Order: sequence, then structure tokens, then C-alpha cells
Amino acid sequence: MQVTILMSIFSILFLALFAVLLTLVVRALLKYLHSGETRREKAAVKRSLGEALREHRMRCKMTQEFVAEAVGVSRQAVSKWENGDSDPSTSNLCVLAKLYGVPPEELLRAAE
Repeated sequence: MQVTILMSIFSILFLALFAVLLTLVVRALLKYLHSGETRREKAAVKRSLGEALREHRMRCKMTQEFVAEAVGVSRQAVSKWENGDSDPSTSNLCVLAKLYGVPPEELLRAAE
């Protein structure tokens, strides 16, 4: 008799724990789904900074390899900046602005 009572208690506790976990998963999914606009906005900002960097490099008729050597980073780093996969550090952004002959604010303005 006591074994069946204990099994019933464990079953109820298990169901309660499952319900709590399910609720947390559903809330997390809903939060993720509702953050789509924010994620798109963030991607657009990164893309616009990358596009600005690429446009200035092309305007100056420089290769990614040349820019990488001038800044002191790898060519892959320059590619990631231009693709929006990562952002240059503040010091690298200042070096890029100087290399392209534009004020740093102009590069940052593209990221607004």
C-alpha cells in the first residue's frame, strides 16, 4: 500500500516537473519568435557597415589582402568585416578610415 502511494507521489512530481519544463520551453520559443524583427534589424546594421567597408575598399581600388596587410590583420578578418560576420575593433576602424581617406564617423554612420 505504501509503495503504491509513493509511486503515485513520484508520478505526480514527474508530471509536474514535465509541465514546468514544457512551459519554459514554450516561453523560450515564443520569445525567440517575437525577436525576429530585432534580429533582422541587427543583421541590417552589420550588413550596412560591411557594405560601407567594401564600397570604400572598392572605391580606393584595393584588394582585401592589401587592406589586411595595411591594418595588420588577416585577409579573412577583412572578409568577415565586409560580410557582416564580425565587426572591426575601434582601433582597426580608425586605421581603415585613415586608409580609405574618410573620417571614422562616416564609417560609423553607415552602421546606424
